Amino acid sequence: MQLTDVAGQFKAGQPDVFPAVILNNKSLTTVEQCEQWIVQNQAELEKQLSQSGAILFRGFPVGSAEAFDTFKASFGNPNFFYKDSLSNAVRINFTERVFTANEAPKDVEIYLQNEMAQTPNYPDKIFFFCLNPADQGGASPILRCDLLFNALLEKNPELAKAFSEKGVKYTTQMPGEDNRESGQGHSWKSTLSIETVEQAEEKLARLSYSWEWQRDGSLKATTGKLPAVRTLDCGRQVFFNQIIAAYMGWSGVREHHQDTLRFGDDSEIPKAWLEEIAELSEDYVYDVPWQAGDVAMVNNNLAMHGRRPYGGESKRQVLVALGAAKANIQG
Repeated sequence: MQLTDVAGQFKAGQPDVFPAVILNNKSLTTVEQCEQWIVQNQAELEKQLSQSGAILFRGFPVGSAEAFDTFKASFGNPNFFYKDSLSNAVRINFTERVFTANEAPKDVEIYLQNEMAQTPNYPDKIFFFCLNPADQGGASPILRCDLLFNALLEKNPELAKAFSEKGVKYTTQMPGEDNRESGQGHSWKSTLSIETVEQAEEKLARLSYSWEWQRDGSLKATTGKLPAVRTLDCGRQVFFNQIIAAYMGWSGVREHHQDTLRFGDDSEIPKAWLEEIAELSEDYVYDVPWQAGDVAMVNNNLAMHGRRPYGGESKRQVLVALGAAKANIQG
């Protein structure tokens, strides 16, 4: 296999290149060969991922959801099934562990986020697979969270300290019934994987949420204090959250951000700080230019991801599978 450079990578000296890109040198021609290669090289691949934050595999013989499922499973990570998450985004499953990245309209941007960081239950790794690229646009921006936090620390130490010490709370509203026309249309029953109000309240209490039932049958739920900045085992501090995605992309948040985003002590986050974070993040983004068959493995603890709008006649299909960290799995 060949570790290569592509345009736009962030380089801090090998092997700290974001993202790392591995090209198949044509020696792997079947999914079974990929399995064997991954198992034989897993220690080095895991090391590369923990250093870089993301690896793009290009030219590998992965051409279907089923082949992608096998490719992902070869890494041996515990599965993180979407149905067990606390996200209310609408996804469509292709296999038990492979599903669509999102169902938002193609002209809508999905802003930078650590997957499911707005909940206490988040995956350790994200595997993306491009089944069919868009005709125009549709790249997946990714960002190294330590680079962003270091930039925030240098530019606005007060901001960095506040998020580090106070954390963040998110408020979301889940409809009473599933709404597949909305990107965040899972009902509270689907989101929480329960059937009754009593079961919902028991689960929310166990996970340190507060909540209010609305007259229309929807559920307004607020997390407990969640981290906005984390320190990884390697000592790097990372801006780990869904603040950019929530502020820039969730309906109505830019107009009334205090209703959705607050510091973990319930104090208000200055709007100017949210604008500053979103603006600064674009200086550290790499847009993954998808080709059919590409697989990207992202360290969710170290890198954010998103989706650019796209156009054209062909349907963009980027599928996802998640890997769990055992300590993060909560019922």
